[in-house]
Amino acid sequence: MFWDSASLLYDLFEHIYNHKSYVGTGLMVEREIEYGDDVLECACGTGGISVYICKKSGHLVATDFSVGMLKQTAWKLRHNHNSIVRKADMTNLKCRDDRFDKVVAGNVIHLLDDPESAVRELVRVCKVGGKVIIPTYINMYNGKTGFIVKFIGKAGAKFKRQFDLRSYMKFFEDAGYTDVEYHVVKGRIPCAIAVITKH
Repeated sequence: MFWDSASLLYDLFEHIYNHKSYVGTGLMVEREIEYGDDVLECACGTGGISVYICKKSGHLVATDFSVGMLKQTAWKLRHNHNSIVRKADMTNLKCRDDRFDKVVAGNVIHLLDDPESAVRELVRVCKVGGKVIIPTYINMYNGKTGFIVKFIGKAGAKFKRQFDLRSYMKFFEDAGYTDVEYHVVKGRIPCAIAVITKH
């Protein structure tokens, strides 16, 4: 699996090539977490956002489909007793409705065959009044594929779509989400963070 192999070099790439956006995204997500929140993180990857969430959450369940990525996250969170790491499929979460105060899924929806269904699943497990926080790297090349995206794609990552800020906002609008805030974290690969409030 590509992401198992990539897990060993993922952080190195992010810190060398895209440090400002990588760290800035974690800090921006942390601002959306309130002290004591019960948080589910899907597609946690190597724990780049997890390390910020766990500072404020009462309990964090960090999940991913890649065992390699989960090993990296587990190592980073090894001293955090408010966190657990589990393998899970974010398109079919095995938990009840309205379970978590906050639900986070970073840099994953562009990899999914059916991202609309995945977002519905994230919203399903979020409490009414809670927030679903979805950071996604965006394309700032006016629709053209950047060098890094091409390189990562050739390495084995299967991008199903690319977003710029406008198309990212339209994605949520077309899916029926009206109460959404957006934040953009600048960097070599900028990150747009959609924050959906569940009603």
